[in-house]
Amino acid sequence: MDMLIEYLPFLMFLVLTPLLFSGYPVAFVLGGVGLAFWLLAVALGLENENSFFLIIGRIFGGVVNKQVLVAIPMFIFMGTMLEKSGVARSLLYTLQLMTRRIPGGLALSVTLLGVILAATTGIIGASVVMMTLLALPVMIDRGYDKALASGTIAASGTLGILLPPSIMLVVMADLLSTSAGGLFMAAIGPSLVLAVLYMGYILVRTSLNPALAPPLGAEAAKGQLTVGRIVKSFVPPILLIVAVLGSIFGGIATPTEASGVGAAGALILAAANRKLSFATLKNVVEQSALTSTMLFGLFVGATAFSFVFALLGGHDLILHLMETSGAGPWLILGILMVTVFVLGFFFDWIEITLIILPVFAPVISQLDFGDHLSDPSHVLPWFAVLMAVNLQTSFLTPPFGFALFYMKGAAPASVKLTDIYRGIVPFVLLQLLGLIMLLIWPEIALWLPAFMAS
Repeated sequence: MDMLIEYLPFLMFLVLTPLLFSGYPVAFVLGGVGLAFWLLAVALGLENENSFFLIIGRIFGGVVNKQVLVAIPMFIFMGTMLEKSGVARSLLYTLQLMTRRIPGGLALSVTLLGVILAATTGIIGASVVMMTLLALPVMIDRGYDKALASGTIAASGTLGILLPPSIMLVVMADLLSTSAGGLFMAAIGPSLVLAVLYMGYILVRTSLNPALAPPLGAEAAKGQLTVGRIVKSFVPPILLIVAVLGSIFGGIATPTEASGVGAAGALILAAANRKLSFATLKNVVEQSALTSTMLFGLFVGATAFSFVFALLGGHDLILHLMETSGAGPWLILGILMVTVFVLGFFFDWIEITLIILPVFAPVISQLDFGDHLSDPSHVLPWFAVLMAVNLQTSFLTPPFGFALFYMKGAAPASVKLTDIYRGIVPFVLLQLLGLIMLLIWPEIALWLPAFMAS
């Protein structure tokens, strides 16, 4: 019985994993497992009945009362309206015309588009859902392998956690008492490296197996790539993205307010394309409401599950395992990165960040990495970006990768969760390669802040 109580947090995951594949809504599974283990803890005398109100308070403070989450329905509306208005399809088609002689041209185009769109939100849920709505139906229509299409979109969408405006980097800057602008600049290099790795993988794999990414059909291939087509396809969405980013970087609007700019801009583009009708607007609002409901259900269920895990001492158990290992600077950093990666299989980035950074940042800041870092003051920014790249991986790792569930909720019914899981594996490995590159060459993250400071 004592052993059961001690390892009760780990037992939660043993129960959760098979239930995720049962076909029940994921939000209900997460919340249900959390509630069941809370009841078990009360029955065993580990928790008081009043702790239930702590769970409710955590959900209210972490989800209901979080104003930044208002951006998610707005960006979902923006992506849905762009898809219905034909703007996204036109842009993707033009991009594929530009890259039709390159293996996997549409996947490469989606990656580039994902980088641009991810930079408009800083919110993974909004980025992945928006990319899924914009690109996945087009890729499936073109006969792309569902796993490759899903993996490309999920990985490209999660770049939003690194590219400014990144909410995660703002939180990290606050916890580390450092400049958010400095972390924004430090994250640009790793983000671009990951995007290049994605495109390199797509090029190599589709060259070896062209059936994974068929070229344009004979009828579609007759389209002419003209200056007019490029202008018509690129200028409207680029103006929309500039409006969203410009309102943020210009200090005119917060990301939440900028999401309203994006939604309004999408309406204007639909009207300009003569696609805005009452029927279209009704359909977009209904789809946006359903998708937003699914996402916020996930937020509530995941928050309940994570908080019950913390109540049962799961965090303390993990931290105890870390504290019992004595090692040098590189081994400590390596163990920490592996721990964050493993935690990412089960937790949201905010949970991991709030656990790891306050505890280990003071330790990391005192470590001596010798000539590897020319300035000791660079240790914390480098560590923060390492954490950010690592936590980006956590959005893709099953069984609890949030980006996977966001995508499943917005994807066509023909795309199964197993397709998404198969698709993200190569991209997770590429992200780990990017993390290793950042460990070996800190300049990837530190060169831009140093250049701007000089």
